Amino acid sequence: FSGIVVPERKPGFDRLLVIAQGMTPQRLFDKCKELFPSWKYMGENLDEVIKSDRTSQNGHYAIWVRDSVEADEENKNLSADDLKKRNSAEITFEERMLYELKFFEETGKHLDEKNATLCSGSRDSDGDIPYVDWDSDDRRVCVGWCSPDRHVGGLRSRSVVS
Repeated sequence: FSGIVVPERKPGFDRLLVIAQGMTPQRLFDKCKELFPSWKYMGENLDEVIKSDRTSQNGHYAIWVRDSVEADEENKNLSADDLKKRNSAEITFEERMLYELKFFEETGKHLDEKNATLCSGSRDSDGDIPYVDWDSDDRRVCVGWCSPDRHVGGLRSRSVVS
């Protein structure tokens, strides 16, 4: 990880995530599936479906996120379209899945037990947005999709410092 640029930390953003070169959506999902039950709505290879604002295709990078189990309260009832208009950096699918892996490794628990993280830094070719949560009934991490204009209280993005 030599030469990696770590963005300046802002107050409240206390969790540093370093995304290693080569971490792709499908690779991260598969790693989650190795460690705990995981499900995705679509059967396709996620590498062929998800396009993210930031990727590790050309090298490692780092971001800061809020260190919390639930996605950001500040982003409650904001759609991916709303967040895009605000021009803020938001979590990608890859970053959310890496955070899941790290959190599980540290605690044995999962993120988003009550809400879902809207991965508004990622989209599919139709413009739909992936979201990730812990389904306590089925006891698995779930990956779903919604339209970019969907806004409900339990579907929240995680802002990042990149």
